[in-house]
Amino acid sequence: MSTTTTSASSAAVVKILDLEAARAVLAKVNQEHLLKYASELTPTQRAELLSQIASIDWATIPALVQQYVLSKEAGAAGGSIEPVKHYPADATSSAGRGPWDRTFYKQKGIELIRAGKVAAFTVAGGQGSRLGFEGPKGCYPAGSVTRKPLFACLAEWIIAAQRAWCAPGKTIPWYIMTSPLNHEATVSFFKKHGYFGLNERDVMFFRQGVMPSFDMATGKVLLNQKHEIAVNPDGHGGSIKALAVSGALADMKRRGIEQLSYTQIDNPLVKVIDPVFVGLHAFAPDSSGQMSSKMVAKASAGEKVGVLCVVNGKTGVVEYSDMPKALTEATNADGSLKFNAGSIAVHVISVKFLEQLTGGGGFSMPFHRAEKKVAYVDESTGQRVEPVKNNAVKLEAFVFDALAMCEKSIVLETIRRDEFAPIKNASAPGASDTPETCSQIQTERALAWLAQAWGVGGSGGYAGAGQDCVLELPPTSAMEPEDLRIKNIRPVIARGAKLVL
Repeated sequence: MSTTTTSASSAAVVKILDLEAARAVLAKVNQEHLLKYASELTPTQRAELLSQIASIDWATIPALVQQYVLSKEAGAAGGSIEPVKHYPADATSSAGRGPWDRTFYKQKGIELIRAGKVAAFTVAGGQGSRLGFEGPKGCYPAGSVTRKPLFACLAEWIIAAQRAWCAPGKTIPWYIMTSPLNHEATVSFFKKHGYFGLNERDVMFFRQGVMPSFDMATGKVLLNQKHEIAVNPDGHGGSIKALAVSGALADMKRRGIEQLSYTQIDNPLVKVIDPVFVGLHAFAPDSSGQMSSKMVAKASAGEKVGVLCVVNGKTGVVEYSDMPKALTEATNADGSLKFNAGSIAVHVISVKFLEQLTGGGGFSMPFHRAEKKVAYVDESTGQRVEPVKNNAVKLEAFVFDALAMCEKSIVLETIRRDEFAPIKNASAPGASDTPETCSQIQTERALAWLAQAWGVGGSGGYAGAGQDCVLELPPTSAMEPEDLRIKNIRPVIARGAKLVL
């Protein structure tokens, strides 16, 4: 598989050959101000602006401005909202849809992986700026001991899964969605690191699409510079369209891929390919096999994560900011949270479902409105302005909105410590989802798995270990606790040790 630099925004290209053609297109949608400074531009700058204009589907802009910019959309939590029934992490539990046969569904998932019918898909368009890191977020050091980058953490899971489950000659292809901002740096990083041990033919990169940024008061598209339209990434929901436009879906069809495991780049503990989840998604009687989700129990009512719920009869995710306070804090008779299914942005999506969504052309996920500060060229002065308060609307799509388009959708609970240690925020006292909390969870998971594999009273003293120690357990060593026994990984852990198991 060769890499590609296709941009998802090229899906609705308007053929613009010259300045007058561009002016005519923009005039129809009341956006001709974007060419106000055309006479001042160099030929190269003018060509860049015309190319950018050609990449935007202007026919859709007036409706978007009316719906999302000049008026505020209704919150995602409208209508009836009920707790979702999930498959519990403890398959013997009667909670949710349990008990259920974990061993059976794991085997069914392994059969699909062995046959080469499962691929990985990672959304990696972000930068590490919130972490004080220059470069793509996937390049951020995440290994608690090795400081290996996030990309390496996910690559090692794919390598381990291929070794464990793929038949000879079969692989797990990896599709990675970048953004226009970090695409070249991401591809260069993979080349520099030899694709982290993966075959270059099995890794495909493609760019995320973009949307224009709009003036909040007028709905006019902003100019970032006189020769450049202000744009923003179209959100992880744009990945569905991007998969089709980039040729990734066509590549999956050529390879015989049936299921796509969707993850985001910020979580080094994510199970990039989980046979239990794949099997449950594809074969559970209450699943349509179209799109399924993973959850963790919320740490508290106020935890800032989306909540998997049943919204108007369909499984969906309600953002924490949209969830009514009364529902966020609602409890069951035993005091547990009623709406407890925290979304961790992990899904399995069938290729057939993706083809159904995108095959008719003109597909677009619903957008969500965000008010932001966006630098712009002031039309009255021609000067670039850095606003001190929100002046613009950015539109983003969320991938979980596709759940509402499924016939039926299931949710699988997982244990937070085992699979969810995202790095989202910079280090700060009391902050969550930081590099420090991620490192701590990696150590806690390693100790818990050692204790589970060898017993609480094992010679390593794992249940009481961990004082000042830092551990890293890569998936190439163990993808589950039982692997530690199989491989006889049984270290003695001294106080303050830093070990890669």
